[in-house]
Amino acid sequence: MALSFCGNNDIKAYSVEYGVLNNGCFVDALNLVPHVFLLFITFPILFIGWGSQSSKVQIHHNTWLHFPGHNMRWILTFLLLFVHVCEFAEGLVSNKVMSSNHLHLFMPAFMGFIAATTSVVYYHNIETSNFPKLLLVLFIYWVLAFITKSIKLWKFAEYKVGPQHLRFCITALLVILYGLLMAVEINVIRVRKYVFFANPQKVKPPEDLQDLGVRFLQPFVNLLSKATYWWMNPLIIGAHKRPIELKKIGKLPIAMRALTNYLRLKDAYEDQRDPERAPSIWRSMYRAFGRPILLSSTFRYLADLLGFAGPLCISGIVKYLKTKDEVATTYLGVYFMSSTELLQNSSVLAILLFLALVLQRTFLQASYYVTIETGINLRGALLAMIYNKILRLSTSNMSMGEMTLGQINNLVAIETNQLMWFLFLCPNLWAMPVQIVMGVILLYYLLGCSALVGASVIVLLAPVQYLIATKLADTQKNTLEHSTDRLKTTTEILKGIKLLKLYAWENIFCDSVEETRGKELTSLKTFAFYTSMSIFMNAAIPIAAVLATFVMHHFINKTGPSPSEAFAALALFHILVTPLFLLSTVVRFAVKALVSNGSFTWGSNLLTLSDINIRIPTGQLTMIVGQVGCGKSSLLLAMLGEMQAIEGRVYWSNFMNTGPVVLTCYLFASISHDAPSKNRYSVAYAAQKSWLLNATVEENITFGSPFNKQRYKAVIDACSLQPDIDLLPFGDQTEIGERGINLSGGQRQRICVARALYQNTNIVFLDDPFSALDIHLSDHLMQEGILKFLQDDKRTVVLVTHKLQYLIHADWIIAMKDGSVLREGTLKDIQTHDVELYDHWKTLMNRQDQELEKVNISQPTYDDNMSMTTNRRSKIPWKVCWCYLSSGGFFMVFLMVSSKLLKHSVIVTIDYWLALWTSSKTNQSQDSYYLTVFIILCAAGITLCLITSLTVEFLGLSAATNLHHNLLNKIIHAPIRFFDITPLGQILNRFSADTNIIDQHIPPTLESLTRSTLLCLSAIGVIASITPAFLIALVPLGVAFYFIQKYFRVASKDLQDLDDSTQLPLLCHFSETAEGLTTIRAFRQEARFKQRMLELTDTNNTAYLFLSAANQTHHLIVLTAAATSIWSLRYGLQAGGLVGLGLTYALTVTNYLNWVVRNLADLEVQMAAVKKVNSFLGTESENYEGSMDSSQVPENWPHNGEIKIQDLCVRYDPMLKPVLKHVNAYVEPGQKVGICGRTGSGKSSLSLAFFNMVDIFEGKIIIDGIDICKLPLQTLRSRLSIILQDPVLFSGSIRFNLDPERTCTDDRLWEALEIAQLKNMVKALAGGLDAVVTEGGENFSVGQRQLFCLARAFVRKSSILIMDEATASIDMATENILQKVVMTAFADRTVVTIAHRVHTILTADLVIVMKRGNILEYDKPETLLEQEDGMFASFVKADM
Repeated sequence: MALSFCGNNDIKAYSVEYGVLNNGCFVDALNLVPHVFLLFITFPILFIGWGSQSSKVQIHHNTWLHFPGHNMRWILTFLLLFVHVCEFAEGLVSNKVMSSNHLHLFMPAFMGFIAATTSVVYYHNIETSNFPKLLLVLFIYWVLAFITKSIKLWKFAEYKVGPQHLRFCITALLVILYGLLMAVEINVIRVRKYVFFANPQKVKPPEDLQDLGVRFLQPFVNLLSKATYWWMNPLIIGAHKRPIELKKIGKLPIAMRALTNYLRLKDAYEDQRDPERAPSIWRSMYRAFGRPILLSSTFRYLADLLGFAGPLCISGIVKYLKTKDEVATTYLGVYFMSSTELLQNSSVLAILLFLALVLQRTFLQASYYVTIETGINLRGALLAMIYNKILRLSTSNMSMGEMTLGQINNLVAIETNQLMWFLFLCPNLWAMPVQIVMGVILLYYLLGCSALVGASVIVLLAPVQYLIATKLADTQKNTLEHSTDRLKTTTEILKGIKLLKLYAWENIFCDSVEETRGKELTSLKTFAFYTSMSIFMNAAIPIAAVLATFVMHHFINKTGPSPSEAFAALALFHILVTPLFLLSTVVRFAVKALVSNGSFTWGSNLLTLSDINIRIPTGQLTMIVGQVGCGKSSLLLAMLGEMQAIEGRVYWSNFMNTGPVVLTCYLFASISHDAPSKNRYSVAYAAQKSWLLNATVEENITFGSPFNKQRYKAVIDACSLQPDIDLLPFGDQTEIGERGINLSGGQRQRICVARALYQNTNIVFLDDPFSALDIHLSDHLMQEGILKFLQDDKRTVVLVTHKLQYLIHADWIIAMKDGSVLREGTLKDIQTHDVELYDHWKTLMNRQDQELEKVNISQPTYDDNMSMTTNRRSKIPWKVCWCYLSSGGFFMVFLMVSSKLLKHSVIVTIDYWLALWTSSKTNQSQDSYYLTVFIILCAAGITLCLITSLTVEFLGLSAATNLHHNLLNKIIHAPIRFFDITPLGQILNRFSADTNIIDQHIPPTLESLTRSTLLCLSAIGVIASITPAFLIALVPLGVAFYFIQKYFRVASKDLQDLDDSTQLPLLCHFSETAEGLTTIRAFRQEARFKQRMLELTDTNNTAYLFLSAANQTHHLIVLTAAATSIWSLRYGLQAGGLVGLGLTYALTVTNYLNWVVRNLADLEVQMAAVKKVNSFLGTESENYEGSMDSSQVPENWPHNGEIKIQDLCVRYDPMLKPVLKHVNAYVEPGQKVGICGRTGSGKSSLSLAFFNMVDIFEGKIIIDGIDICKLPLQTLRSRLSIILQDPVLFSGSIRFNLDPERTCTDDRLWEALEIAQLKNMVKALAGGLDAVVTEGGENFSVGQRQLFCLARAFVRKSSILIMDEATASIDMATENILQKVVMTAFADRTVVTIAHRVHTILTADLVIVMKRGNILEYDKPETLLEQEDGMFASFVKADM
């Protein structure tokens, strides 16, 4: 048939005798003019002007300057394109009815489509180059198009063509759209004044786009790019060349930064300050972030309404598969299609179905993105709020254990995320009622009353769902409490692991963790049960509803439903389940969010200092001395304003004149307060417990001050740090791990002192800076650092110390006792006025005081971040998945797989049976047969749903139980070397975050993944069996799907890694701040730390935002799959029932494919936790067995305490050099032996060798005739006693700390406390022996803790006691008493003392001097002192 514009079967077609505008064909030709005009003018501009790209104003990678009405224009253009497609389709259908071709029916529509596409491309380019004058072309186009379409509409009305005709409706819509676009264009002229006005408006791009560091462009790109995330392509393509790094993702736009959002939330909070009612964090959150949540909810509503198009289209397609011929009606010489005819065409319905899917996906994505962005903004604001609160916490909150580090970590890592997740789910909350009401109305429209029965099943079971959800939330709360307890115990065990091993207590403590874990598992069991009930309800409710509906339909109508009704109803029931499924999740998160929001309050009250009246002279050295626990450190904290004054105050004099700093009449308590006193300058402060940042050595010393090379060098020398720095792999640029993990105690302390010296402040407070240093280092620091460096600068120095030999250097002395001042004045004053005190000091000062620095035995270990990143880009860890499943037990795995397969087979059978039943023309008896089978199948399906949901959850539970049990046992029985080289944080992470993921997150993900995969496979199977043509399309689709998800996965994984790796520094920063509060506040560094926190939060949020955006990008393939299945079914031309079945499945494919991709990504991330736990399960354990049986060892061994060391060689690891080389020694029963030597001479290694804690690879140690290497470790270690240099206490009671095995009587415990000088103090405590010890014994001073450790050794009546530098942190008076006690209480036992102060071993029976792992001198002390050139003699002389 020849092509002709107006048709060639009618001569009148070209006639204009009634006027040009009365010829329909000419009117259509007139409509072509604007389109041709636009294409004619814009094409040259697009190709010539923008081909070169040189004319562009280079704004940050061609991001867009939006003209007014930007989004409106894009939306209208999309609508215009859609209407043009409808116009084109209508033209083609009408053309088919005509006897010859009429090009004018569809040609203008086709040109209109091309012109509309061109208009938006053209506009986009103008916007990019900021050249608005060229918009005039578009303005003219809209005006012309509006006029021509209006003429057409007017002519239609004249010829009585009305809304009942489709072409009239389309033309009317086009007139409206062109009119609106014209208005948008006029608005641009009005605002930008680029034409018709004298001075056009100049516009600068937004501030963010002028900053090239901002790479997150979602807020700035055009609508199409926003919807498809097209702007991310360069990043995703780049990820294939090299992994994405932090530099690549740049900074956040200003509006998303933590500071912006913190101020926003704070303002909203402040606005509520009302005397009537307290401000609520919820209201402030709504005020600050309410608008985007409403926007997101709107998108969500639109998506949900579009979801209902699916069932309606299915109903129509099945109904109108066999099309009827209509009588043609003609006007203006051509056929006009009626509006209803369109909706009865199954091809049109199939296209509409696809379009509805596309739009639904787009709106869902938009809703999801807006909530994610808001959630991230909220999280940033909350983190900043918490951080500010932490900076204002009082010291007592931390030391009294009201706010532990664990709680702070919980707030940061878990609670803020709970609130963020709650926000993500918010839109679902509002969308639910709408979905349910709409669904019920449509069901009623399809099936009448019987549908209401099915709907009522769903509605009646909703409260059960809700009940389950609240139960879940309660259980979750309990689980959280138990896991916090478990973590606390685990942390303590890991911190005190050396002591536990030496005392052979690891199993007792391991059991206490297992006990807490037992409680946690009980609550996890309940959790698993409720979760599986929730999953069961979601799977079973649609089956039950369909069953109820069709049974009811059968009884009311006496026949089965028609295919179109049945499958539309089936699709509707599937839609209705979604809101109910989400109900349980949302309720759970809402409860979590409420719990989280309740934990933002903190406060306690204990008197520590009283009646203090002192003055500290400016520019001089003041020393504070006194016994352990008399309040020396508290006095410093009081002066820093870290404690609350009940009476009196601190006066800080102005440093310009020389007046003293004065402290007047004082009474102190330590109570929570908001911030330390503001009326002072910054003070350089070195705390007693050294505190280091996770940063380089240099950053730790300069601590935010400008770097001054000369000063830095002087400080390093004064603290004799150079030799230590030379040993570090990168010198002073070496990163110090968390809590200074890779440095010895002495090195850490000297870095803290160096920090105080380096700061340019007038006042320096040093709290016991010598406690971990040997005598040479102490003297050097005193002379070079304090006397020379600080005093030369005329700085006011306050020094707390136990080293009385330095008192002669003091300008002013304050002696303290029991929380008040005993004496103050110069040494001369005290000599004159308090002879007794002075004599007491003198006896102590004359002591030869030889000290040796304790060094960590480990080679410094550098926890290298690379280990985290080397393993990027690994595929889905199938091996790890298998390891996880096998931990759950093979029977459970078999049960899960078989029940899942059975369940899905039954569900497909139910739907297939429904298709058979509805397609067959049945009589009454056949109907009953179909119904009976249908009921049986549904019952089987529901039962299987229950079985599968239970198996998956309990498989997960048993895997979690086994993995944690194995991990704990492996770690606790690992050799001590493992703890030296593995950072504590890393081990703790396995027990906290990773265990939490294994416990609670993997099972539901696994369930969801298996379910959606099997649903996908069954859908593909069903569609393929109905239309085998689908299989042909499936092959390229499968290949495309594989490659597309692979394309996105690389970037997704990199961004996931970045998200993980940026979260750790943020957590570290929070816990560092909490630990170093006093130091930060003393140095007045709050602002710098806040700034750092904001940077870390923004970095982490940027990674998270990019990750969320990347996860949104793979929807394209999902839609293609839907299109293919709909197309193949439409042309498969099968019987109604089967097509209905196929379409119902085609609709679900999109959803399930999406879930498969998502769950795979989630599982991959979560399996990393199993992988990390697994890596620790390979750790070698110590050999606990020994070649002797414990029954062969005499009950009272070692009875005498005789020790023979024969040719002993020891190393820490087969890879390392020996630390003891061929050592020989003999200790008689009851002898007192002293071992001394310089740092690193092998003293501590020898003490560890007695306990077989190190690798004895040659020689042996024989105690009372038994070679210790043959003994079971438990037996050996439980029969010896040791006191370590670092005091370790565990939270619990005093009784538990002295005797965790519960084998001793109270008398024995009191006796031990009396020996250790603690009896009176413990008696005074509430509860006596059962008095509380907080985490790490923080409620006692360091000296008191050490005394408890001594008491602990006395409780175990062993005939051999090893003291490893046990008196390092005790003042001399207390130490004197102890020496006497050891001599009397242990008179008949063998005591081996590793000496920190040489005078402690002058009374020993035997002295061993060590050097570099060998014995250098070995004799009685008197004999050794006679050898004047000997090493021992030189030690003693060092300080005569």
